[in-house]
Amino acid sequence: MDTLSYKTISANAATVTKEWVVVDATDQTLGRLGSKVAKLLRGKYKPNFTPHVDCGDNVIIINAAKVKLTGNKWTDRVYLSYTGYPGGQREITPAQILTKPNGEDRLLRRVVKGMLPKNKLGAKLLRNLYVYPGGEHKHEAQQPKTIDINSYK
Repeated sequence: MDTLSYKTISANAATVTKEWVVVDATDQTLGRLGSKVAKLLRGKYKPNFTPHVDCGDNVIIINAAKVKLTGNKWTDRVYLSYTGYPGGQREITPAQILTKPNGEDRLLRRVVKGMLPKNKLGAKLLRNLYVYPGGEHKHEAQQPKTIDINSYK
């Protein structure tokens, strides 16, 4: 029997190719942007994706302060956290998060973190995310390429 033999390629830390990409968040919807960034961090858009390896790109998000939410989600959406003490459940809205120092960074990290695996790999992937409220970033030495996030599915 004459058949083709294909081998499953499993990426590892030595064979993976990581890139630096810049994503402009101007007028992007928060959840849609977060899901695409999570896929970029995970490496899902690459042909050699391996689920247990950090094969994603380093993502730089600029203009994070210009992200938008539809409807009344700025005030009606509630994020819950728990301090560990009785009666220690706290709630905060996206509008309240933005008023805090580094609010844009906190909001986008919270959204992207919820879309990553809930294990050590997810924590490692989140460290490859860099968020800046304005149009400037400090990673010019890595020669990041600017991508159009709307072209990704």
